[in-house]
Amino acid sequence: MGNKIFLVLLVVGVPLSIIGSILHWPTILMFVVYCLTIIALASLMGRATESLAIVMGPRIGGLLNATFGNAVELIISIFSLKAGLLGVVLASLTGSVLGNLLLVAGLSFFVGGTKFKRQTFNVFDARHNAGLLIFAIGLAFVIPEVFTQNMSHNRTMSLSVGISIILIFLYLAALFFKLVTHRGVYQPTEKTKQVEHEEEVPEWSKKTAIAVLFGATLIVAYISEKLVHTFSIVGETFGWSELFIGVIIVAIVGNAAEHASAILMAYKNKMDVAVEIAVGSTLQVAMFVAPVLVLISLFFPINMPLIFTLPELIAMVTAVLLIIMISNDGESNWFEGLTLLAAYVIMGIGFYLL
Repeated sequence: MGNKIFLVLLVVGVPLSIIGSILHWPTILMFVVYCLTIIALASLMGRATESLAIVMGPRIGGLLNATFGNAVELIISIFSLKAGLLGVVLASLTGSVLGNLLLVAGLSFFVGGTKFKRQTFNVFDARHNAGLLIFAIGLAFVIPEVFTQNMSHNRTMSLSVGISIILIFLYLAALFFKLVTHRGVYQPTEKTKQVEHEEEVPEWSKKTAIAVLFGATLIVAYISEKLVHTFSIVGETFGWSELFIGVIIVAIVGNAAEHASAILMAYKNKMDVAVEIAVGSTLQVAMFVAPVLVLISLFFPINMPLIFTLPELIAMVTAVLLIIMISNDGESNWFEGLTLLAAYVIMGIGFYLL
């Protein structure tokens, strides 16, 4: 039933997005059309991810989903950078971190927990990810804010570029560690293996699933570029600040693919994939997407240093500490999911009123 609704949204939404942008329909109407179409495309990407996770394993399936999902985020951010909206870009990166760690993980734990009393996932992956989260957000994001108080813009950019290169290098090293040198050393839980064996018939073949992911990402890229141009008018109409649009709206729409996929995986008790999507996507945003945007900004008139506002930093660091405390035992339940969601709502209210 759900797939049929998303399919209708997709078939109607893509043509309307193209026609509406050509005929210059009202901005608020197009904002809604773009958002719904991106969410429908995200559902398609979620189904492709599930097929890939069955064929290629939870790590690669989750990684591919996060990568294609974050490709959307990267594309939206590049267009925003080009338009000089640095505040929206940094806020959307903050929103991605908060959205993945609190909203996506929270909904996954909650939805899965309402069906299963106790769900387990790979505790070794959880601890490995915890260290990287502390490094990327607790260290690499905080250092520029602390060290650049009295620095010139050029020195601030030099520090940001240096940290960005280190983050990208360590992220690639982490992938090499998980997928090559230590692949299979830390095995999934027995329960997860049983679930994978029970449901091992993919909806699509590997080639079809990758083609669907790629095609959906291209269409999302086109619609995302149109969506960016609606932000200023939508913000003025509803009284939303640039910060709120970036942290909540852009982050939720830009990460809709991960949201749909992770919740679907958790509902089917495939928690290794769900956690890999939520936390793996956060790491990719912090250690790859954000640094790449800093480097890309060097080619635009306005450069973007890796400096977040104090509320953004505190929100991200708090979210990291909370997810580590909750996920470090390799188990989850509905109450832990509710705790993460409550934290997200508190931060959302804060950013709205800021």
